[in-house]
Amino acid sequence: MPFATLAHAGARPVIGGAATRVGDGRRAASAAPTRAGGDDGKQNAVRAGTLRLARSSADLRAASAMTRSSRTFRAAVDGARTRPRVSRRHAARMCGIIGVFRQDGAAAPELYEGLLMLQHRGQDSAGMVTFDGLRFRERKDNGLVASIFDKRAMDALEGSIGIGHVRYPTAGGLSATEAQPFFVNSPLGIYLIHNGNLTNTNELELSLGGRMMKTSSDSEVLLNVLAEDISGEMTDDPEADLDKIIFDACTKTMKKVKGAYSCIAMVNQVGLFAFRDPNGIRPLVLGSRKSAEDPEKDEWCVASEDSAFGPLGFSRVRDVNAGEAILITPEGKMISRQCVNGQISPCIFEYIYLARPDSTLNGISVYEFQLELGRRLARRIKDREEWEIDVVVPVPDGSRPSAIEIAQELELPYREGLVKNRYVGRTFIMPDQRTRELSVRRKLNAMRSVFNGKKVLLVDDSIVRGTTMSQIVQMCRSAGATKVYLASAAPPVKHPNVYGVDMPSRDEFVAHNRDEEGVCELLGADGLIYQSVADMLQAGRSMNSQIERFDASCFDGDYVCGDIDEKYLENLAKGGRGKGRKGAAR
Repeated sequence: MPFATLAHAGARPVIGGAATRVGDGRRAASAAPTRAGGDDGKQNAVRAGTLRLARSSADLRAASAMTRSSRTFRAAVDGARTRPRVSRRHAARMCGIIGVFRQDGAAAPELYEGLLMLQHRGQDSAGMVTFDGLRFRERKDNGLVASIFDKRAMDALEGSIGIGHVRYPTAGGLSATEAQPFFVNSPLGIYLIHNGNLTNTNELELSLGGRMMKTSSDSEVLLNVLAEDISGEMTDDPEADLDKIIFDACTKTMKKVKGAYSCIAMVNQVGLFAFRDPNGIRPLVLGSRKSAEDPEKDEWCVASEDSAFGPLGFSRVRDVNAGEAILITPEGKMISRQCVNGQISPCIFEYIYLARPDSTLNGISVYEFQLELGRRLARRIKDREEWEIDVVVPVPDGSRPSAIEIAQELELPYREGLVKNRYVGRTFIMPDQRTRELSVRRKLNAMRSVFNGKKVLLVDDSIVRGTTMSQIVQMCRSAGATKVYLASAAPPVKHPNVYGVDMPSRDEFVAHNRDEEGVCELLGADGLIYQSVADMLQAGRSMNSQIERFDASCFDGDYVCGDIDEKYLENLAKGGRGKGRKGAAR
Protein backbone atom coordinates (compact mmCIF):
# COMPACT_ATOMS: atom_id res chain seq x y z
CA MET A 1 0.00 0.00 0.00
CA PRO A 2 1.49 3.40 -0.91
CA PHE A 3 2.98 5.31 2.03
CA ALA A 4 1.66 2.66 4.41
CA THR A 5 4.44 0.09 4.63
CA LEU A 6 5.84 1.36 7.91
CA ALA A 7 2.77 3.06 9.31
CA HIS A 8 1.38 -0.09 10.91
CA ALA A 9 4.45 -0.35 13.14
CA GLY A 10 3.55 2.88 14.86
CA ALA A 11 6.80 4.53 13.83
CA ARG A 12 7.27 7.35 11.37
CA PRO A 13 9.85 6.84 8.62
CA VAL A 14 12.27 9.69 8.04
CA ILE A 15 14.12 10.44 4.83
CA GLY A 16 17.79 9.61 5.22
CA GLY A 17 20.24 6.75 5.31
CA ALA A 18 21.56 5.33 2.06
CA ALA A 19 20.85 6.56 -1.41
CA THR A 20 20.56 4.41 -4.50
CA ARG A 21 21.39 5.12 -8.11
CA VAL A 22 18.26 3.94 -9.81
CA GLY A 23 18.65 0.97 -12.06
CA ASP A 24 22.18 -0.16 -11.33
CA GLY A 25 21.98 -1.45 -7.75
CA ARG A 26 24.91 0.64 -6.50
CA ARG A 27 24.66 2.48 -3.19
CA ALA A 28 26.43 5.50 -1.79
CA ALA A 29 26.30 6.80 1.76
CA SER A 30 24.35 10.04 2.07
CA ALA A 31 22.32 11.92 4.63
CA ALA A 32 19.59 12.52 2.06
CA PRO A 33 18.58 11.32 -1.38
CA THR A 34 21.30 12.05 -3.90
CA ARG A 35 21.71 12.81 -7.59
CA ALA A 36 23.75 10.72 -9.98
CA GLY A 37 24.77 11.02 -13.61
CA GLY A 38 23.53 8.66 -16.26
CA ASP A 39 25.66 6.29 -18.32
CA ASP A 40 25.91 8.88 -21.12
CA GLY A 41 27.47 11.47 -18.84
CA LYS A 42 24.48 13.79 -18.84
CA GLN A 43 23.20 15.24 -15.61
CA ASN A 44 20.47 12.70 -15.30
CA ALA A 45 19.01 13.46 -11.92
CA VAL A 46 18.32 10.15 -10.25
CA ARG A 47 17.34 9.98 -6.66
CA ALA A 48 16.23 7.13 -4.42
CA GLY A 49 15.98 7.75 -0.70
CA THR A 50 15.58 4.97 1.82
CA LEU A 51 13.72 5.46 5.07
CA ARG A 52 14.98 4.90 8.56
CA LEU A 53 12.63 4.42 11.50
CA ALA A 54 12.35 7.13 14.10
CA ARG A 55 11.96 5.79 17.63
CA SER A 56 8.63 7.58 17.90
CA SER A 57 6.59 10.26 16.21
CA ALA A 58 7.83 12.66 18.86
CA ASP A 59 11.39 12.19 17.60
CA LEU A 60 10.42 13.49 14.20
CA ARG A 61 8.50 16.44 15.58
CA ALA A 62 11.29 17.34 17.99
CA ALA A 63 13.84 17.25 15.21
CA SER A 64 11.59 19.44 13.11
CA ALA A 65 11.21 21.93 15.96
CA MET A 66 14.97 22.09 16.53
CA THR A 67 15.58 22.65 12.84
CA ARG A 68 12.94 25.35 12.71
CA SER A 69 14.27 27.09 15.82
CA SER A 70 17.81 27.16 14.46
CA ARG A 71 16.56 28.37 11.11
CA THR A 72 14.52 31.15 12.70
CA PHE A 73 17.58 32.38 14.59
CA ARG A 74 19.70 32.41 11.44
CA ALA A 75 16.94 34.17 9.54
CA ALA A 76 16.70 36.87 12.20
CA VAL A 77 20.45 37.50 12.08
CA ASP A 78 20.59 37.44 8.28
CA GLY A 79 17.48 39.55 7.97
CA ALA A 80 18.98 42.32 10.07
CA ARG A 81 21.73 42.81 7.53
CA THR A 82 19.89 41.89 4.33
CA ARG A 83 18.90 44.56 1.86
CA PRO A 84 16.09 44.13 -0.63
CA ARG A 85 17.36 42.75 -3.92
CA VAL A 86 16.06 41.84 -7.31
CA SER A 87 15.40 38.14 -7.48
CA ARG A 88 17.29 36.21 -10.13
CA ARG A 89 14.85 33.35 -9.92
CA HIS A 90 12.89 32.34 -12.96
CA ALA A 91 9.41 31.00 -13.38
CA ALA A 92 8.52 27.46 -14.30
CA ARG A 93 6.68 28.96 -17.27
CA MET A 94 4.34 26.74 -19.22
CA CYS A 95 4.45 23.22 -17.81
CA GLY A 96 2.43 20.04 -17.63
CA ILE A 97 1.96 18.13 -14.39
CA ILE A 98 0.40 14.79 -13.47
CA GLY A 99 0.06 12.62 -10.37
CA VAL A 100 -1.14 9.01 -10.24
CA PHE A 101 -2.29 6.97 -7.24
CA ARG A 102 -2.76 3.22 -7.72
CA GLN A 103 -3.79 0.62 -5.18
CA ASP A 104 -1.42 -1.92 -6.74
CA GLY A 105 0.83 -2.05 -9.76
CA ALA A 106 3.40 0.36 -11.14
CA ALA A 107 2.58 4.04 -11.48
CA ALA A 108 5.52 4.82 -13.78
CA PRO A 109 4.01 3.46 -17.03
CA GLU A 110 0.87 5.50 -16.46
CA LEU A 111 2.87 8.61 -15.62
CA TYR A 112 4.78 8.06 -18.85
CA GLU A 113 1.60 7.86 -20.93
CA GLY A 114 0.17 10.87 -19.14
CA LEU A 115 3.30 12.93 -19.78
CA LEU A 116 3.14 12.05 -23.46
CA MET A 117 -0.38 13.48 -23.50
CA LEU A 118 0.97 16.65 -21.86
CA GLN A 119 4.14 16.92 -23.97
CA HIS A 120 2.67 19.91 -25.84
CA ARG A 121 2.97 21.90 -22.61
CA GLY A 122 6.74 21.54 -22.50
CA GLN A 123 9.47 19.97 -24.60
CA ASP A 124 12.62 21.06 -22.78
CA SER A 125 12.77 18.60 -19.90
CA ALA A 126 10.80 15.98 -18.04
CA GLY A 127 10.94 14.38 -14.63
CA MET A 128 9.24 11.64 -12.67
CA VAL A 129 9.38 10.33 -9.11
CA THR A 130 7.67 7.24 -7.69
CA PHE A 131 7.25 5.80 -4.20
CA ASP A 132 7.01 2.12 -3.29
CA GLY A 133 6.22 2.49 0.41
CA LEU A 134 9.88 2.43 1.41
CA ARG A 135 11.77 4.49 -1.11
CA PHE A 136 11.44 7.45 -3.46
CA ARG A 137 12.87 6.87 -6.92
CA GLU A 138 13.42 9.78 -9.29
CA ARG A 139 14.66 10.47 -12.79
CA LYS A 140 14.73 13.79 -14.64
CA ASP A 141 16.70 15.27 -17.50
CA ASN A 142 16.55 17.63 -20.46
CA GLY A 143 14.75 16.27 -23.50
CA LEU A 144 11.46 14.75 -24.55
CA VAL A 145 9.61 12.21 -22.43
CA ALA A 146 10.34 9.31 -24.80
CA SER A 147 14.08 10.03 -24.85
CA ILE A 148 14.46 10.29 -21.06
CA PHE A 149 12.43 7.32 -19.87
CA ASP A 150 13.85 4.24 -21.56
CA LYS A 151 13.08 0.70 -20.42
CA ARG A 152 15.87 0.63 -17.87
CA ALA A 153 14.71 3.86 -16.28
CA MET A 154 11.09 2.74 -16.25
CA ASP A 155 11.92 -0.60 -14.66
CA ALA A 156 13.77 1.19 -11.88
CA LEU A 157 10.90 3.57 -11.10
CA GLU A 158 9.09 1.21 -8.77
CA GLY A 159 6.03 2.10 -6.77
CA SER A 160 2.30 2.52 -7.15
CA ILE A 161 2.21 6.28 -6.61
CA GLY A 162 4.07 8.98 -8.47
CA ILE A 163 4.19 12.43 -10.02
CA GLY A 164 5.56 13.68 -13.34
CA HIS A 165 6.39 17.00 -14.97
CA VAL A 166 7.24 18.47 -18.38
CA ARG A 167 8.44 22.02 -18.96
CA TYR A 168 9.61 24.26 -21.76
CA PRO A 169 12.84 26.30 -21.82
CA THR A 170 13.28 29.21 -19.43
CA ALA A 171 15.80 31.97 -18.89
CA GLY A 172 18.96 30.67 -17.30
CA GLY A 173 17.25 27.43 -16.48
CA LEU A 174 18.25 24.91 -19.11
CA SER A 175 20.26 22.70 -16.75
CA ALA A 176 18.78 19.34 -15.83
CA THR A 177 19.05 20.40 -12.19
CA GLU A 178 16.28 22.91 -12.92
CA ALA A 179 13.96 20.14 -14.07
CA GLN A 180 11.18 19.10 -11.72
CA PRO A 181 10.18 17.42 -9.40
CA PHE A 182 11.94 19.26 -6.55
CA PHE A 183 12.61 17.69 -3.16
CA VAL A 184 13.06 18.66 0.49
CA ASN A 185 13.86 16.08 3.15
CA SER A 186 12.58 18.06 6.13
CA PRO A 187 9.97 17.76 7.38
CA LEU A 188 8.73 14.30 6.39
CA GLY A 189 10.18 14.28 2.86
CA ILE A 190 8.28 16.14 0.14
CA TYR A 191 8.42 16.10 -3.65
CA LEU A 192 6.59 18.85 -5.55
CA ILE A 193 5.80 19.80 -9.15
CA HIS A 194 4.43 23.19 -10.14
CA ASN A 195 2.82 24.86 -13.13
CA GLY A 196 2.64 28.64 -13.00
CA ASN A 197 4.68 31.59 -11.80
CA LEU A 198 5.01 33.28 -8.41
CA THR A 199 4.96 37.07 -8.45
CA ASN A 200 6.28 37.75 -4.93
CA THR A 201 9.33 35.49 -5.02
CA ASN A 202 11.65 38.12 -3.49
CA GLU A 203 9.51 38.44 -0.39
CA LEU A 204 9.09 34.68 -0.03
CA GLU A 205 12.78 33.94 -0.45
CA LEU A 206 13.76 36.47 2.20
CA SER A 207 11.22 34.97 4.61
CA LEU A 208 12.79 31.53 4.31
CA GLY A 209 15.97 32.61 6.05
CA GLY A 210 18.27 29.65 6.47
CA ARG A 211 16.64 27.28 3.99
CA MET A 212 19.19 26.59 1.29
CA MET A 213 17.96 26.14 -2.27
CA LYS A 214 19.87 24.47 -5.07
CA THR A 215 18.30 26.03 -8.15
CA SER A 216 17.08 29.36 -9.50
CA SER A 217 13.49 28.14 -9.84
CA ASP A 218 10.56 29.81 -8.13
CA SER A 219 9.04 26.33 -7.86
CA GLU A 220 11.72 25.39 -5.35
CA VAL A 221 10.86 28.52 -3.37
CA LEU A 222 7.22 27.43 -3.28
CA LEU A 223 8.20 23.97 -2.09
CA ASN A 224 10.30 25.42 0.72
CA VAL A 225 7.54 27.79 1.80
CA LEU A 226 5.17 24.83 2.07
CA ALA A 227 7.78 22.76 3.92
CA GLU A 228 8.41 25.60 6.36
CA ASP A 229 4.70 25.93 7.06
CA ILE A 230 4.36 22.17 7.61
CA SER A 231 7.30 22.28 10.00
CA GLY A 232 5.69 25.14 11.87
CA GLU A 233 2.38 23.32 12.20
CA MET A 234 4.15 20.22 13.52
CA THR A 235 5.95 22.33 16.11
CA ASP A 236 2.89 24.30 17.18
CA ASP A 237 0.66 21.25 17.62
CA PRO A 238 2.77 18.08 18.07
CA GLU A 239 -0.29 15.90 18.66
CA ALA A 240 -2.22 16.98 15.58
CA ASP A 241 -3.10 14.52 12.85
CA LEU A 242 -0.78 14.75 9.86
CA ASP A 243 -3.68 15.26 7.46
CA LYS A 244 -4.78 18.33 9.43
CA ILE A 245 -1.21 19.58 9.56
CA ILE A 246 -0.86 19.41 5.79
CA PHE A 247 -4.13 21.26 5.13
CA ASP A 248 -3.41 23.91 7.77
CA ALA A 249 0.07 24.43 6.35
CA CYS A 250 -1.30 24.74 2.83
CA THR A 251 -3.75 27.38 4.03
CA LYS A 252 -0.85 29.40 5.43
CA THR A 253 1.11 28.95 2.22
CA MET A 254 -1.78 30.13 0.06
CA LYS A 255 -2.11 33.28 2.17
CA LYS A 256 1.57 34.09 1.60
CA VAL A 257 2.14 33.16 -2.02
CA LYS A 258 0.99 35.38 -4.88
CA GLY A 259 0.74 34.48 -8.53
CA ALA A 260 -0.26 31.33 -10.37
CA TYR A 261 0.37 27.87 -9.02
CA SER A 262 -1.19 24.51 -9.68
CA CYS A 263 0.82 21.93 -7.75
CA ILE A 264 1.00 18.23 -7.01
CA ALA A 265 3.13 16.88 -4.18
CA MET A 266 4.00 13.54 -2.63
CA VAL A 267 4.36 13.82 1.12
CA ASN A 268 5.88 10.88 2.96
CA GLN A 269 3.35 9.24 5.34
CA VAL A 270 0.59 11.56 4.13
CA GLY A 271 -0.20 10.82 0.48
CA LEU A 272 -0.67 12.54 -2.85
CA PHE A 273 -1.44 16.22 -2.29
CA ALA A 274 -2.66 18.72 -4.90
CA PHE A 275 -3.59 22.37 -4.60
CA ARG A 276 -4.48 25.34 -6.79
CA ASP A 277 -4.06 29.08 -6.28
CA PRO A 278 -7.06 31.20 -5.15
CA ASN A 279 -7.54 32.58 -8.66
CA GLY A 280 -7.33 29.21 -10.40
CA ILE A 281 -5.16 30.73 -13.11
CA ARG A 282 -3.52 27.50 -14.25
CA PRO A 283 -5.64 24.37 -14.78
CA LEU A 284 -5.76 21.31 -12.52
CA VAL A 285 -8.23 18.45 -12.99
CA LEU A 286 -9.13 15.41 -10.86
CA GLY A 287 -9.93 11.98 -12.30
CA SER A 288 -10.76 8.59 -10.80
CA ARG A 289 -11.34 4.92 -11.66
CA LYS A 290 -11.89 1.64 -9.86
CA SER A 291 -8.94 -0.58 -9.08
CA ALA A 292 -8.67 -3.53 -11.46
CA GLU A 293 -7.53 -5.75 -8.59
CA ASP A 294 -10.23 -4.62 -6.16
CA PRO A 295 -13.23 -2.81 -7.70
CA GLU A 296 -14.26 -1.65 -4.24
CA LYS A 297 -11.22 0.61 -4.10
CA ASP A 298 -10.59 3.88 -5.92
CA GLU A 299 -7.56 5.02 -7.87
CA TRP A 300 -6.85 8.65 -8.70
CA CYS A 301 -5.18 10.94 -11.19
CA VAL A 302 -4.57 14.70 -11.03
CA ALA A 303 -3.32 16.49 -14.14
CA SER A 304 -3.03 19.81 -15.92
CA GLU A 305 -5.54 18.65 -18.54
CA ASP A 306 -8.16 15.92 -18.52
CA SER A 307 -7.02 14.82 -21.98
CA ALA A 308 -4.35 12.88 -20.07
CA PHE A 309 -7.05 10.72 -18.43
CA GLY A 310 -8.35 8.90 -21.49
CA PRO A 311 -5.38 6.63 -22.30
CA LEU A 312 -5.13 5.72 -18.61
CA GLY A 313 -8.77 4.80 -18.15
CA PHE A 314 -9.55 7.57 -15.67
CA SER A 315 -12.84 9.45 -15.80
CA ARG A 316 -13.03 13.14 -15.17
CA VAL A 317 -14.41 13.95 -11.71
CA ARG A 318 -14.07 17.73 -11.64
CA ASP A 319 -11.67 20.63 -11.69
CA VAL A 320 -9.74 21.33 -8.51
CA ASN A 321 -11.34 24.53 -7.26
CA ALA A 322 -9.51 27.81 -6.90
CA GLY A 323 -8.00 27.91 -3.40
CA GLU A 324 -8.70 24.21 -2.81
CA ALA A 325 -6.38 21.43 -1.70
CA ILE A 326 -6.99 17.71 -2.26
CA LEU A 327 -5.35 14.83 -0.41
CA ILE A 328 -5.34 11.21 -1.54
CA THR A 329 -4.56 9.16 1.56
CA PRO A 330 -2.48 5.97 1.57
CA GLU A 331 -5.74 3.98 1.58
CA GLY A 332 -7.04 5.81 -1.49
CA LYS A 333 -9.52 8.07 0.25
CA MET A 334 -9.95 11.51 -1.28
CA ILE A 335 -10.18 14.42 1.20
CA SER A 336 -10.62 18.03 0.12
CA ARG A 337 -10.56 21.36 1.87
CA GLN A 338 -11.26 24.87 0.66
CA CYS A 339 -8.14 26.38 2.19
CA VAL A 340 -8.90 29.97 1.18
CA ASN A 341 -11.87 31.58 -0.51
CA GLY A 342 -11.24 31.47 -4.22
CA GLN A 343 -12.65 33.23 -7.26
CA ILE A 344 -11.91 31.29 -10.42
CA SER A 345 -10.15 33.51 -12.99
CA PRO A 346 -8.50 31.12 -15.46
CA CYS A 347 -5.94 32.22 -18.00
CA ILE A 348 -7.82 32.59 -21.27
CA PHE A 349 -4.65 31.88 -23.26
CA GLU A 350 -5.01 28.25 -22.13
CA TYR A 351 -8.06 27.94 -24.38
CA ILE A 352 -6.52 29.85 -27.28
CA TYR A 353 -3.16 28.14 -27.55
CA LEU A 354 -1.78 26.21 -24.59
CA ALA A 355 -4.27 23.39 -23.99
CA ARG A 356 -5.19 20.47 -26.24
CA PRO A 357 -8.51 20.80 -28.10
CA ASP A 358 -9.75 17.57 -26.51
CA SER A 359 -9.40 19.02 -23.00
CA THR A 360 -12.16 20.50 -20.87
CA LEU A 361 -10.90 23.06 -18.38
CA ASN A 362 -13.06 24.80 -15.80
CA GLY A 363 -16.16 23.42 -17.47
CA ILE A 364 -15.23 24.82 -20.89
CA SER A 365 -14.39 22.61 -23.86
CA VAL A 366 -11.24 23.98 -25.49
CA TYR A 367 -12.48 22.83 -28.90
CA GLU A 368 -15.91 24.42 -28.52
CA PHE A 369 -14.33 27.65 -27.32
CA GLN A 370 -12.12 27.78 -30.41
CA LEU A 371 -15.13 27.16 -32.65
CA GLU A 372 -16.92 30.06 -30.98
CA LEU A 373 -13.93 32.33 -31.55
CA GLY A 374 -14.16 31.47 -35.24
CA ARG A 375 -17.86 32.28 -35.41
CA ARG A 376 -17.36 35.65 -33.75
CA LEU A 377 -14.36 36.55 -35.88
CA ALA A 378 -16.24 35.65 -39.07
CA ARG A 379 -18.80 38.35 -38.28
CA ARG A 380 -16.02 40.92 -38.16
CA ILE A 381 -14.49 39.65 -41.40
CA LYS A 382 -17.81 40.14 -43.17
CA ASP A 383 -17.42 43.87 -42.56
CA ARG A 384 -14.22 43.88 -44.64
CA GLU A 385 -16.12 44.11 -47.88
CA GLU A 386 -12.97 45.07 -49.78
CA TRP A 387 -11.42 41.68 -49.05
CA GLU A 388 -11.84 39.26 -51.95
CA ILE A 389 -11.20 35.80 -50.52
CA ASP A 390 -11.07 32.56 -52.50
CA VAL A 391 -10.07 30.08 -49.80
CA VAL A 392 -9.62 29.80 -46.02
CA VAL A 393 -6.41 28.10 -44.84
CA PRO A 394 -5.51 27.37 -41.19
CA VAL A 395 -2.03 27.60 -39.71
CA PRO A 396 -1.78 24.14 -38.12
CA ASP A 397 -2.66 22.96 -35.61
CA GLY A 398 -4.39 25.22 -33.10
CA SER A 399 -6.28 27.41 -35.55
CA ARG A 400 -8.22 24.63 -37.29
CA PRO A 401 -11.45 24.86 -35.26
CA SER A 402 -11.66 28.62 -35.72
CA ALA A 403 -10.78 28.39 -39.42
CA ILE A 404 -13.46 25.75 -40.01
CA GLU A 405 -16.13 28.02 -38.52
CA ILE A 406 -14.88 31.06 -40.41
CA ALA A 407 -15.06 29.18 -43.72
CA GLN A 408 -18.55 27.93 -42.92
CA GLU A 409 -19.83 31.36 -41.88
CA LEU A 410 -18.32 33.02 -44.96
CA GLU A 411 -19.46 30.17 -47.25
CA LEU A 412 -15.93 29.70 -48.55
CA PRO A 413 -13.89 26.55 -49.23
CA TYR A 414 -11.65 25.35 -46.40
CA ARG A 415 -8.31 23.86 -47.42
CA GLU A 416 -5.31 22.44 -45.61
CA GLY A 417 -2.63 24.30 -47.52
CA LEU A 418 0.20 24.15 -45.00
CA VAL A 419 1.72 20.74 -44.31
CA LYS A 420 3.28 20.38 -40.88
CA ASN A 421 6.44 18.46 -40.03
CA ARG A 422 5.44 16.60 -36.87
CA TYR A 423 9.04 16.24 -35.73
CA VAL A 424 9.68 19.94 -35.13
CA GLY A 425 8.63 21.40 -31.78
CA ARG A 426 6.18 24.25 -31.22
CA THR A 427 7.90 27.47 -32.30
CA PHE A 428 6.30 29.49 -29.51
CA ILE A 429 8.20 27.48 -26.90
CA MET A 430 11.58 27.54 -28.65
CA PRO A 431 14.31 29.01 -26.40
CA ASP A 432 15.27 32.03 -28.53
CA GLN A 433 14.30 34.09 -31.54
CA ARG A 434 16.91 32.71 -33.94
CA THR A 435 15.88 29.12 -33.18
CA ARG A 436 12.24 30.02 -33.82
CA GLU A 437 13.05 31.61 -37.16
CA LEU A 438 15.09 28.63 -38.34
CA SER A 439 12.43 26.17 -37.23
CA VAL A 440 9.51 27.75 -39.08
CA ARG A 441 10.55 26.62 -42.56
CA ARG A 442 11.39 23.17 -41.26
CA LYS A 443 8.02 23.01 -39.58
CA LEU A 444 5.69 24.09 -42.41
CA ASN A 445 5.55 23.68 -46.18
CA ALA A 446 3.04 25.40 -48.48
CA MET A 447 1.21 23.35 -51.14
CA ARG A 448 1.25 25.16 -54.47
CA SER A 449 -1.97 23.49 -55.60
CA VAL A 450 -3.84 25.28 -52.81
CA PHE A 451 -2.24 28.73 -53.07
CA ASN A 452 -1.42 29.24 -56.74
CA GLY A 453 -3.48 32.10 -58.16
CA LYS A 454 -5.65 32.34 -55.02
CA LYS A 455 -6.59 35.15 -52.65
CA VAL A 456 -6.05 33.43 -49.32
CA LEU A 457 -7.35 34.06 -45.82
CA LEU A 458 -4.80 32.63 -43.38
CA VAL A 459 -6.20 31.93 -39.92
CA ASP A 460 -3.97 31.56 -36.84
CA ASP A 461 -4.93 31.06 -33.22
CA SER A 462 -2.82 34.06 -32.16
CA ILE A 463 -0.04 36.33 -33.38
CA VAL A 464 2.41 37.00 -30.57
CA ARG A 465 5.90 37.82 -31.78
CA GLY A 466 5.31 37.52 -35.52
CA THR A 467 8.23 35.24 -36.45
CA THR A 468 6.05 32.38 -37.65
CA MET A 469 3.44 34.47 -39.41
CA SER A 470 5.79 36.74 -41.37
CA GLN A 471 7.57 33.72 -42.82
CA ILE A 472 4.31 31.90 -43.57
CA VAL A 473 3.11 34.91 -45.55
CA GLN A 474 6.28 34.68 -47.62
CA MET A 475 5.71 30.94 -48.12
CA CYS A 476 2.20 31.56 -49.40
CA ARG A 477 3.37 34.15 -51.88
CA SER A 478 6.17 31.85 -53.06
CA ALA A 479 3.51 29.16 -53.61
CA GLY A 480 1.59 31.49 -55.91
CA ALA A 481 -0.90 33.32 -53.65
CA THR A 482 -1.96 36.65 -55.20
CA LYS A 483 -3.33 38.05 -51.94
CA VAL A 484 -2.68 37.00 -48.34
CA TYR A 485 -5.09 38.20 -45.66
CA LEU A 486 -4.52 37.36 -42.00
CA ALA A 487 -7.09 36.61 -39.30
CA SER A 488 -6.09 36.10 -35.66
CA ALA A 489 -8.59 34.20 -33.52
CA ALA A 490 -7.14 36.06 -30.52
CA PRO A 491 -6.83 39.79 -29.89
CA PRO A 492 -3.42 41.47 -30.27
CA VAL A 493 -0.98 40.51 -27.51
CA LYS A 494 0.32 43.75 -26.00
CA HIS A 495 1.24 42.97 -22.40
CA PRO A 496 3.54 40.46 -20.64
CA ASN A 497 2.08 37.29 -19.21
CA VAL A 498 3.39 37.03 -15.66
CA TYR A 499 1.53 33.87 -14.66
CA GLY A 500 3.53 31.14 -16.34
CA VAL A 501 3.75 31.76 -20.09
CA ASP A 502 6.92 32.91 -21.85
CA MET A 503 5.82 36.46 -22.67
CA PRO A 504 8.14 38.56 -20.48
CA SER A 505 8.76 41.70 -22.55
CA ARG A 506 6.40 44.05 -24.36
CA ASP A 507 9.16 44.88 -26.84
CA GLU A 508 8.85 41.32 -28.19
CA PHE A 509 5.23 41.64 -29.21
CA VAL A 510 4.55 42.56 -32.80
CA ALA A 511 1.48 44.55 -31.70
CA HIS A 512 3.41 46.61 -29.13
CA ASN A 513 3.25 50.27 -30.17
CA ARG A 514 1.77 49.29 -33.53
CA ASP A 515 -1.78 49.56 -34.77
CA GLU A 516 -3.40 46.93 -36.97
CA GLU A 517 -2.14 48.58 -40.14
CA GLY A 518 1.42 48.72 -38.81
CA VAL A 519 1.41 45.05 -37.85
CA CYS A 520 -0.01 44.10 -41.23
CA GLU A 521 2.76 45.99 -43.01
CA LEU A 522 5.47 44.41 -40.86
CA LEU A 523 4.14 40.91 -41.54
CA GLY A 524 3.93 41.58 -45.27
CA ALA A 525 0.22 40.80 -45.56
CA ASP A 526 -2.48 42.46 -47.65
CA GLY A 527 -4.86 42.73 -44.72
CA LEU A 528 -5.12 41.83 -41.02
CA ILE A 529 -7.97 41.43 -38.58
CA TYR A 530 -7.90 40.52 -34.90
CA GLN A 531 -10.52 39.14 -32.55
CA SER A 532 -11.82 41.79 -30.17
CA VAL A 533 -11.14 41.44 -26.45
CA ALA A 534 -14.86 41.81 -25.72
CA ASP A 535 -15.85 39.00 -28.10
CA MET A 536 -13.14 36.72 -26.71
CA LEU A 537 -14.29 37.23 -23.12
CA GLN A 538 -17.95 36.84 -24.06
CA ALA A 539 -17.12 33.57 -25.81
CA GLY A 540 -15.68 32.22 -22.57
CA ARG A 541 -18.50 33.43 -20.35
CA SER A 542 -21.10 32.01 -22.72
CA MET A 543 -19.71 28.54 -21.98
CA ASN A 544 -19.48 28.88 -18.20
CA SER A 545 -21.52 31.66 -16.67
CA GLN A 546 -19.99 30.96 -13.25
CA ILE A 547 -16.68 32.39 -14.43
CA GLU A 548 -17.08 36.11 -13.88
CA ARG A 549 -13.54 36.95 -14.84
CA PHE A 550 -10.77 35.50 -16.99
CA ASP A 551 -7.15 36.46 -16.74
CA ALA A 552 -6.71 38.14 -20.11
CA SER A 553 -3.78 40.25 -18.95
CA CYS A 554 -1.65 39.63 -22.05
CA PHE A 555 -4.45 41.26 -24.06
CA ASP A 556 -5.82 43.95 -21.73
CA GLY A 557 -3.07 44.50 -19.12
CA ASP A 558 -5.42 43.71 -16.21
CA TYR A 559 -3.60 41.31 -13.85
CA VAL A 560 -5.95 39.32 -11.63
CA CYS A 561 -3.67 39.14 -8.58
CA GLY A 562 -3.54 42.93 -8.40
CA ASP A 563 0.14 43.13 -7.42
CA ILE A 564 1.79 43.86 -10.76
CA ASP A 565 3.18 47.35 -11.32
CA GLU A 566 5.41 48.96 -13.93
CA LYS A 567 8.57 48.28 -11.93
CA TYR A 568 7.75 44.57 -11.80
CA LEU A 569 7.22 44.47 -15.57
CA GLU A 570 10.49 46.31 -16.19
CA ASN A 571 12.40 43.82 -14.04
CA LEU A 572 10.63 40.94 -15.78
CA ALA A 573 11.67 42.26 -19.18
CA LYS A 574 15.30 42.60 -18.06
CA GLY A 575 15.43 39.03 -16.79
CA GLY A 576 13.25 37.35 -19.41
CA ARG A 577 14.32 35.16 -22.29
CA GLY A 578 13.41 37.90 -24.74
CA LYS A 579 16.16 40.29 -23.73
CA GLY A 580 18.14 41.47 -26.71
CA ARG A 581 16.05 39.65 -29.30
CA LYS A 582 14.67 41.35 -32.37
CA GLY A 583 11.36 41.19 -34.10
CA ALA A 584 8.45 39.26 -33.06
CA ALA A 585 7.39 35.83 -33.24
CA ARG A 586 4.43 33.68 -33.67
